Amino acid sequence: MSAKYLKKSKQSKYSRFGQSSKNKNQFGRINFLTGVFIIFITLIIVRLFSLQVLQHSFYEALAEGQHAIYQKLLPKRGEIFVQDHWSDKINTIATNIDLNLVYAIPKQIEDPEKLAETVAPYLDLSAEEILPRLSKKDDIYEPLKHNVPDEKWEAIKALNLPGLDATEELSRFYPEGESFSHVLGFVGYQDDQRVGQYGLEGYFNKELAGQQGFLKAEQDAAGRWITIGEKLLEEAQDGDNLVLTLDYSVQFYACEKLAEAVQRHGASEGTVIIMNPKTGAIITMCNAPVFDPNSYSQTEDIGVFINSAVSDQYEPGSVFKSITMAAALDAGKVGPTSTYNDEGQVKIGSYTIRNFDYKAYGTMTMTEVLENSLNTGAIYAAQQLGNESFNNYVQKFGFGTKTDIQLEGENPGNISSLGLNKDIYSATASYGQGITVTPLQLITAYSAIANGGKLMKPYIIDKVVKRNGFEVKTDPEMVRQVISTEAARTLGAMLVSVVNKGHAKGAQVPGYFIAGKTGTAQIARKDGVGYESGRHNDTFVGFAPVDDPAFVVLTKINDPKDVSWAEGSAVPLFGDIAKFLLDYYQIPPDEAE
Repeated sequence: MSAKYLKKSKQSKYSRFGQSSKNKNQFGRINFLTGVFIIFITLIIVRLFSLQVLQHSFYEALAEGQHAIYQKLLPKRGEIFVQDHWSDKINTIATNIDLNLVYAIPKQIEDPEKLAETVAPYLDLSAEEILPRLSKKDDIYEPLKHNVPDEKWEAIKALNLPGLDATEELSRFYPEGESFSHVLGFVGYQDDQRVGQYGLEGYFNKELAGQQGFLKAEQDAAGRWITIGEKLLEEAQDGDNLVLTLDYSVQFYACEKLAEAVQRHGASEGTVIIMNPKTGAIITMCNAPVFDPNSYSQTEDIGVFINSAVSDQYEPGSVFKSITMAAALDAGKVGPTSTYNDEGQVKIGSYTIRNFDYKAYGTMTMTEVLENSLNTGAIYAAQQLGNESFNNYVQKFGFGTKTDIQLEGENPGNISSLGLNKDIYSATASYGQGITVTPLQLITAYSAIANGGKLMKPYIIDKVVKRNGFEVKTDPEMVRQVISTEAARTLGAMLVSVVNKGHAKGAQVPGYFIAGKTGTAQIARKDGVGYESGRHNDTFVGFAPVDDPAFVVLTKINDPKDVSWAEGSAVPLFGDIAKFLLDYYQIPPDEAE
């Protein structure tokens, strides 16, 4: 092979190799550019998908915020009314008035500390309470105080303080102040929303509050409403109104007398309930001390918000002996003249139970048991029934379960010990120890005695008036026949004897037969072991006139400091109220004075 051929072949080989490399580089560049293009297109598609699908709601809302007005329409909260027996007038006890919500715009505030010091006195707040809200630099809205009267806001405006403003708001107002506080509760704020708390305001919050509406309309670039644009309006639905069974005049009189009694006796608390035994309607319900729902936030002890008439679970004491006697009479185990021998004490297993005065009375009738409030006699009556039967009667009277009155915070009491079927528990319960009841349960049970043995469901709502004017009336509801009419009448006569001859003479009203029973109950220690020395809760429940009762009244004085028995506290309070009621309802006397 010639050198010339070798040289040519070598050149040809290298020439082909160079052409191949050039082609490969071109293909690489094309593939790279294609890949970049595909990635770019993919990113655009993903972004469009995110904008149009995943974030559609966000950008739609943003667009609406630029082109639309959205405004909440707040409903008017329903009002609450009470009636008066001798007048057609309806008295408003909960309504709404226009006040102001004062708020801060922290973004506009240069010196938060100085502003807090300046405005705090006008809002009845401390500078320390306000300062954290004023110090949120980029915030454009911080509520400071609700329910600010016009005159206070005008005084604040006159100071020309930057970063403060106010908006008008519909605020809750209670024209009668403290008088109906425990029944009503109040409207407070949770997360800047108005919410009913305690009492009727809490129980009926949804019905009273109504339903919020809204207005959505288009606006132009200057923020002005476009009248010919698209508009969406949903009207607010005002709340329902409540008309109560409470009597305006009776409530004022009875509650004033209660407050006087609590103060006079240095008591920790007191309760009055008045009920119509034929229907179960509550005529009066109050406790002392009270609070002003218009300024609830200034109340130091929030325990005062609790309605003890339905919440207080306490050992009732001897006032429960009437329930024991009712059961024994109905079962035919005793009669008013049935006798037993009172030795002053009874042995139940290893326990010895004595009369309150440690005396032995000898031969006693069942009527005398009630007149003298003998523990041993109540035990005797319960023993004639037997544990199971006694427990059944106590439950039939409604103890151990809520009455389901339409008030927040009702408790059921506790009679669970009777379910253990032990002699000692029945024995102590027969005179009102070792079990707990509420004042409402107690007056409801006595109302059954006054009403011929028929237990009526207690109620406080006379009618609900819907926003369209439709009225939903509460009809009286009989729960059950607890005892016979005959047994009820017999017990009523025995309870008249208690008032005339026993420890309740202070309940007498000349010319009328009043039936009732006292209860002086030791206060259980908080640790559940024994009772507090010298401390007691005093209760009296009575009704009149005995042959056709128009009312039942419960009076309760907690831990009085100046008397030892209910006849010195709860009984005279009942006497004052009973006399007023007999005059108020113009009930003719039973007998010549």
